[in-house]
Amino acid sequence: MRRGARSIVWVAFKSRRFKGRRIWISTTRPRKPSFALRRALFSKPIASPKSAEAERLSRKLSPKDYLAAAKDYQRKKAEAGFAGITWAKEQGGRALPPIYAVIFNSEEAKFDAPAHPFSIGLGMCVPTVIAFSDEATKDRYVAKALRGDEIWCQLFSEPGAGSDVAASKTKAVKDGGDWIINGQKVWTTGAHFSDFGILLVRTNPDVEKHKGLTMFIVDMKAPGVEVRQIHQASGGRDFNEVYFTDVRIPDQNRLGEPGMGWNVALVTLMNERLAVGGSYGPDYKEIFEFAKGIAAPSGEGALIKDEAFRQKLADWIVRAEGYKLAKFRTMTALSRGQTPGPESSIGKVINANQMMDIANTAIEAQDLYGIIDDPAYAALEGAFHQSYMFAPGLRIAGGTDEILKNIIAERVLGLPQEPRADKGVAFKDLPSGR
Repeated sequence: MRRGARSIVWVAFKSRRFKGRRIWISTTRPRKPSFALRRALFSKPIASPKSAEAERLSRKLSPKDYLAAAKDYQRKKAEAGFAGITWAKEQGGRALPPIYAVIFNSEEAKFDAPAHPFSIGLGMCVPTVIAFSDEATKDRYVAKALRGDEIWCQLFSEPGAGSDVAASKTKAVKDGGDWIINGQKVWTTGAHFSDFGILLVRTNPDVEKHKGLTMFIVDMKAPGVEVRQIHQASGGRDFNEVYFTDVRIPDQNRLGEPGMGWNVALVTLMNERLAVGGSYGPDYKEIFEFAKGIAAPSGEGALIKDEAFRQKLADWIVRAEGYKLAKFRTMTALSRGQTPGPESSIGKVINANQMMDIANTAIEAQDLYGIIDDPAYAALEGAFHQSYMFAPGLRIAGGTDEILKNIIAERVLGLPQEPRADKGVAFKDLPSGR
């Protein structure tokens, strides 16, 4: 790793020794990276260290207050020069190598920073806009997104096109200088509070499904856009259905050439697989502490002394450490200026399943009391229950387990591709249930 990268790790580590291990963000924008990170040690703290899952801001604040806190945090981060670290300077970034962003994000993840509402927009959508739009479009959208003034969402999945994104049926028809959009998207995270989104639609049904797609920027407040929140089994309402009825999008909001939407989407999808690969909810550390204070199934001693549980705990630790080392490979590739490949799919397959296994074990360990999910009475204020109910959705979001395993098999291990019946067939001629 280069000298500059090592200095970031050292400074970020040293910063946690001050003021109860708070994260520090400079309120001015220094010129040099090394100076910027050193100034961060003596600036105003804006996020507290991450405590127990039950104490997280997202669980303590109302959705409206959490969104306000997120916008305030993003604005301060941008003012300090820690947002868009890898983006070009003319777009408000620092033009630093990707490894700098990886290290900052790793440190930020240790604190209860309300960054979630911007993760999709700044991690997936806006980088796509930067890669495929003209300068006028970049000037209009990029800076405002970086400052947290506008929030973005990603509109890909449909009722009949989830992991198979190329099967999208939402259509766009050219009408003079505009495109008329009709169709439906589903499982769109954050659509209910987003200002803009990137929308993948079908503009040509007479060619193969991957060749007839086009990507657009859509105003989520435009006439004809209807957003309906989905009440999840976990109790959350982060996902949405989005309906488009004769929505007009100007041609200047098109990303890439007509029919080249799949190539544009690939850029977004690779960022998505990398972004959703992290861990969510209580992990092996939380259940380790939990097991110290609850009885084993035999009734003799604490659960932490139970051999079967200890075997599970060892498996979780090994998987977590293995994933961490796999992430180090990605960091090494980034430090060398390389682009991470499909191996980023491994993280989500591991973490989504482990998340469910840990939560299920904690709930079963409580015997009859495991049915109680009221935060006032449940262990960890119901965090294990919420994690258990959210995990199945995580195994679908960003590509199902089956799709990701196919990617790993074919593109990482080099195994033969599965046969495809849709090769060489126009989208309009593909068999459909409706």
